[in-house]
Amino acid sequence: MNVTKAVITAAGRRQRTLPLQSLIDRDGVEKSVLTILIEEVMAAGIDEIGVVVRPGDEQSYAQVAGNHGSRLHFIHQTEPLGHGHAVYCAREFVGRDPFLHLVSDHLYVSRGPQGCAEALVACATAEECTVSAVQATRESLLPHFGAVGGRRLPGRQQIYEIDTVIEKPAPTEAEQHLIVPGLRAGHYLCFFGMHVLTPGVMGILAEQIESGDHADRPGHGFTLSAALAGLARREKYLALELAGARYDLGIKYGLLMAQMALALAGDDREEVLARLLELLAQRELGRQRD
Repeated sequence: MNVTKAVITAAGRRQRTLPLQSLIDRDGVEKSVLTILIEEVMAAGIDEIGVVVRPGDEQSYAQVAGNHGSRLHFIHQTEPLGHGHAVYCAREFVGRDPFLHLVSDHLYVSRGPQGCAEALVACATAEECTVSAVQATRESLLPHFGAVGGRRLPGRQQIYEIDTVIEKPAPTEAEQHLIVPGLRAGHYLCFFGMHVLTPGVMGILAEQIESGDHADRPGHGFTLSAALAGLARREKYLALELAGARYDLGIKYGLLMAQMALALAGDDREEVLARLLELLAQRELGRQRD
């Protein structure tokens, strides 16, 4: 399986402005969130990138992409019909090829020399199937993520065979259906915001959209989780627990936490730590004086 295309979804109400924000990347250079995502994709060996946007947003995205703008193919989602529908809008761009998919309101920070997208694409290429990146996530964060249940593959510590997918499960629902042997108590495998998807996913999305099936979460539009749940019943579907972390930019302090993670994983780590210690010392001194 050869993954040569990527799709970044950026048309959601909460997503549209986040990729335009600027952060200091690990190399110490100021970049837009979109540029950081593009470079994550390029590190995985992919140069052709489709970006799903609301009509009229193309110019802003092309501008912040800078020199990478020529790599982008803009795809319109004219109505906010959900994450699954946004992915489906890219069907003509990807054709019958597998593709890497990222959401535009997350940033990904690897703990090793290999990038998160690069590791995911390598796994999917070797396994020749859909693979979702996941992260062990504490129960209190379940309202923010889709989650999966399954079992570790024998002898494969970070790879899981998936049999259940639920979008933003309640804790009782997760306890009943998503317990994965070997995880810490109170933790579940939640989506990382990054997948390698095969054409089978597009087929299932087409069926759900044509039938108007919003069954997994009414009111949330067509979700990718519902399509992946259907895929798990039809073909091989794996999850990879990556050696890294994802940062949701859309939550409170999300951009701040992503910036801190990039800084502490980057070239200026020692300088950032020194400034943080200085700030904490000043605050402590202020408390003592008060």
